[in-house]
Amino acid sequence: MTDFAIELNGICKRFGAVQANRDVSMNIAKGSIHGIIGENGAGKSTLMSILYGYYHADSGSIAVDGKTVRIRNSQEAIRLGIGMVHQHFMLVDNFTVLENIVLGAEGGLLLKDGMAKAREHLQALNRDYSLEVDPDAIVGELGVGLQQRVEILKALYRGADVLILDEPTAVLTPQEADHLFCILRALREQGKTVILITHKLREVMDITDAVSVMRAGTVVGNVRTADVDKEKLADLMVGRKVTLKVDKAERAPGAAVLDVRQLCLTDARGVKLLDGLNFQVRAGEIVGIAGVSGNGQSELLEVLAGMLEPTSGEIRYQGADLLQEKSSQPRAALYRKKGIAHVPEDRSREGLVKSFPMFENAILGYHDDKSVSKGGLFSRKMLLERSRDFIRQFDIRPDNAQLRVGLLSGGNQQKVVLAREIHANPELLLIGQPTRGVDIGAIEFIHKRLVELRDAGKAILLVSVELEEILALSDRILVMAGGQISGEVAARDADTISLGLLMGGHKH
Repeated sequence: MTDFAIELNGICKRFGAVQANRDVSMNIAKGSIHGIIGENGAGKSTLMSILYGYYHADSGSIAVDGKTVRIRNSQEAIRLGIGMVHQHFMLVDNFTVLENIVLGAEGGLLLKDGMAKAREHLQALNRDYSLEVDPDAIVGELGVGLQQRVEILKALYRGADVLILDEPTAVLTPQEADHLFCILRALREQGKTVILITHKLREVMDITDAVSVMRAGTVVGNVRTADVDKEKLADLMVGRKVTLKVDKAERAPGAAVLDVRQLCLTDARGVKLLDGLNFQVRAGEIVGIAGVSGNGQSELLEVLAGMLEPTSGEIRYQGADLLQEKSSQPRAALYRKKGIAHVPEDRSREGLVKSFPMFENAILGYHDDKSVSKGGLFSRKMLLERSRDFIRQFDIRPDNAQLRVGLLSGGNQQKVVLAREIHANPELLLIGQPTRGVDIGAIEFIHKRLVELRDAGKAILLVSVELEEILALSDRILVMAGGQISGEVAARDADTISLGLLMGGHKH
């Protein structure tokens, strides 16, 4: 018998010229929570995709429960007791929870008998692991936290003893993440092995027993979590000393750049998504908006960026009400021309065209920029030169402006969007979830650039579900709950407890 659930030895994997994994070895103890951390593009997800049978290693070996195996596809991985919860869920929205869980594992020709047994098994799993999922709920009507639990149930239903979770908290609120950690601890207590792919150091320190650190496709450290701290892990991930604290001096803000008055937005069902918002953002300050996801922050950013039309209210920018301006062009284009830049929360859907190369993404939203055109047509040479400037200034990797942007890691995709919007030299920057799915080295870089913009006198409105980020970057903090501003506090006077109360709807 072996003490290890999984043993990876000398795993190598190449995609064309890119060496994704290079001689990777690690042992994962039975009944433990094992973290695999590293920057985006370090090879973490590729390694786990090999373990789950999506990819085949070019060389190396895998042992499951002490026995060397060859995993040719995900069905073989499942038969070996390996389950995987992907960052982007593999669910059918219009099916019930129960139907999603039995899909592909119906248990015979008579579906009725199989469903009855599955319901009984599902109730036992719900009870054993405190998953609290209604088997008859329609999956598309569930929040992302509950959908993730459905994915966990799918893996457990198929007999998983080893559960791989890829960036599981990237789409969760802090409260949902805490509940997930309770579930993972329950799994460990029941003898399951959990592999957690992440780049969030707080999560690693809170939940894991051991950590493997990857950098540039190799393992640079296998350590017990109790023997290290966040700073040591950060240094291993990036390969240099990383500053986790944001260096930001006190500044006196200037005049109001943005003045929002009684802003309301009601959807087609009559639900108030924004309810009488009043606030200002001044030159030379960062105003952070905290709140549990789904309390109007996303809609606020879209209204201010001209993507949604508010029901009523005023949006005064540099003294003039934007909503009273008449133009034949879309509001979003008009606002950009006036000096309002927008880094959207969902960079994949709203900030980039992933099938386009990087140099074409570098001009999105700024198509009338005459500095990169000749005779009314874009100059490919000028676009490439601008993109190469972005690559140098923002340390975008790999340094290939003609590479399809969808092939870049999440952190590098975010840098492309930031570079494009900051290059426009805006007076007001609207930025949503700036470091969602971004590795620690890129987080440090992005935070520094935002502080530089603020110090240059720009007004910044920051929306983030990461309280640590809000506290570190903001000069003032607004908290949203139920589409309203439940409180405002100076960042120097704020803490997670007071902000948590405001996020729960307690008025301040």
